[in-house]
Amino acid sequence: MDKHSIPEDLRRFVLTSIPSVPFLEALLLMRADPEQVWTRDTLARRLYVRDKVAEGLLDELCRSGMAAPWPDASADAFCYRPREDALRERIDRLADVYASHLVEVTHLIHSSLDRKAQQFADAFKWRKDS
Repeated sequence: MDKHSIPEDLRRFVLTSIPSVPFLEALLLMRADPEQVWTRDTLARRLYVRDKVAEGLLDELCRSGMAAPWPDASADAFCYRPREDALRERIDRLADVYASHLVEVTHLIHSSLDRKAQQFADAFKWRKDS
């Protein structure tokens, strides 16, 4: 499977909703144990990242509607809770594809990051017509 054989709807989902590989790894880790209470420290240890990175990932996951604050817990505890069933199903499908085609999905995520970086750099190019 190459990037062109990832189903088109999942390609769009990755390109529009998955900003980084650590984001995807955090999402799938939380999905694997939806009853787990996730804190910044717990996620940082499981992903081998700094606490500040884990905190940012949890914030992004909540903003994207893929995670939510843990009910009846402190403000610093979170759980896997997609805001809609369609989003949950899309994440489930992505998890299946990622499990068997990690490299292809990772390349797709990085291609999006590379394209965004190039667009940013292009914004600062001096153009003859400007």
